[in-house]
Amino acid sequence: MRPTIWTRVLLVITVVAFAVMMGAQVQTTKTESTGTASHEVQVERAEVVSVYGNDLIVKMQDGSIRHIANVSESARAIVDGREVGIHDVKPGMKLQRTITTTTTPKLITTTQAVTGKVWHVTPPSTVILTLENGQNQQFKVPKGQKFTIDGQETDVWGLKKGMVVSATKVVEEPLTVVTEQKLLAGKMPPPPPPAPDAPILIASAAPVPAPAVEEAPQALPKTGSELPLVFSLGCLLLAGSGAMRLFRR
Repeated sequence: MRPTIWTRVLLVITVVAFAVMMGAQVQTTKTESTGTASHEVQVERAEVVSVYGNDLIVKMQDGSIRHIANVSESARAIVDGREVGIHDVKPGMKLQRTITTTTTPKLITTTQAVTGKVWHVTPPSTVILTLENGQNQQFKVPKGQKFTIDGQETDVWGLKKGMVVSATKVVEEPLTVVTEQKLLAGKMPPPPPPAPDAPILIASAAPVPAPAVEEAPQALPKTGSELPLVFSLGCLLLAGSGAMRLFRR
């Protein structure tokens, strides 16, 4: 931006001597007008990856990793409704930075007026005026400059020694004032899930198995009567008796 734009110049003043005296003779006034301000809001979101002292590593919303070195001790963020510093930041914390840029146009108008008596004129470039304090000062006259003499306008060619003239210089300087406001807010990461409860061991006596009941052997089925046995014994007795008889004979 160019620092100065001349929209209207009635007289360019060059001080030859005694700048303090000239300042006393040249009346200067300044006015300032303000235009309509414009606002631009930018929001950045990130997640804290790690914190080392005053160095912060975050993952941006687009997936990029950013290293923020030497974070100021005075830097503050609003997290869950309270202010926190760099040493309160934890991995997993969500951060949001809102940057509001306000641009305000201003116009500063500087008006300088001088009145004096023509002591010497060298058309078309310079004129020497005798000011109210009696000092002579030389002024450079821009091309097309007009002077007011007894309510009438004239150019530098119309100036004569002894004439009382008034001249005014108007400088309009447009400025753009830019202010930036940053607000950093965050949200603590959710607490880790609670560890599962350890199983509780309860000692209990193992049930003693009941003794097995031995089953009685099953009786064999009866397949015949006792008569054959009696018959066999009878036969043996008869045979023994016959044998004894033969032995006696």
